[in-house]
Amino acid sequence: MQYRTISDGRTSFDVSTLCLGAMNFGTRVDEPTSRAILDRFVEAGGTFIDTANNYAIWSGGTGRDSEDLLGRWLKDRGNRDSLRIATKLGAAPRDPSIALTEDNFEGLSAQVIARQAPESARHLGIDHIDVLYGHVDDRATDPAETVSAFGELQRSGLVGITGISNIATWRLVEARQEAQSQGVAPYGLVQQQYSYLHPAPKYGRNNFVTPGMLDYAASSGTAERPPLAITVYSPLHQGAIARLNQPMWGGVDHPTSHARRTLLHEVAADIGRTPNQVALAWLLGGEVPVIPVVGVSSVAQLDEVVGAADLVLDAEVRALLDAEPADPR
Repeated sequence: MQYRTISDGRTSFDVSTLCLGAMNFGTRVDEPTSRAILDRFVEAGGTFIDTANNYAIWSGGTGRDSEDLLGRWLKDRGNRDSLRIATKLGAAPRDPSIALTEDNFEGLSAQVIARQAPESARHLGIDHIDVLYGHVDDRATDPAETVSAFGELQRSGLVGITGISNIATWRLVEARQEAQSQGVAPYGLVQQQYSYLHPAPKYGRNNFVTPGMLDYAASSGTAERPPLAITVYSPLHQGAIARLNQPMWGGVDHPTSHARRTLLHEVAADIGRTPNQVALAWLLGGEVPVIPVVGVSSVAQLDEVVGAADLVLDAEVRALLDAEPADPR
């Protein structure tokens, strides 16, 4: 396992460069299997675990199933101090009686943040949350209100580093500038979707990492622009990286992605690694390295992805993977 430091310019700590996503723990992944995965992750040197307060609510869960399971596991193992726990708020249902859609998200008002953050800590059984994200950018709430509310949680000691997810780069920049103008620590993390397969450009698609966001993160780490790290969800495109017959989704299903996936499989075979391992190594070793949030449903799947933690792609291999595919016409 490898490690890196994350920081907002005031609070800093080290995390494993692979983050374990707990979205399905306690629902689609049963408790004994979830615990076995968590145990193996820690045994392999993993220290960074990610969840949220609304996971699996769309498939019959309560939204906090994974937080509750992590809380029970942390208590039983007594290892909380050696781990960094991240959770998210803002995308739980405003009205639990109707479907969870963007129109029904709670949002990132000061009231929601002040109410939901302590609840997450309670469900996790911890006295402080290492990383707290706004789950989805809330354009109906003034960023000044949101960052102020996050700052209050930091001042109280409940939250270490704050972050934001599913946001346009310009909104991220404005929110960080607003935090600095208030004397509040800015977001130190942004979590977006990202993998070796890229979506076609589309106005309004703000949940993916973009070249501009990578450039902005690379420019951070100064007094004027405090550090910003990028964590990425669906780095294996929910199984579509490894399985050539699995459909792609979210704007990624186009000829270039199919060509890239085929190439990835060829490269993996040539170097004796799995496509998933090569895809993760590509993310970890990029010009602007990111932290993949990996979701697995078995110990065997975890062992495969952990095998990518120390895989360094040769310059020639990376150049091949980064080459523009031939025109499919």
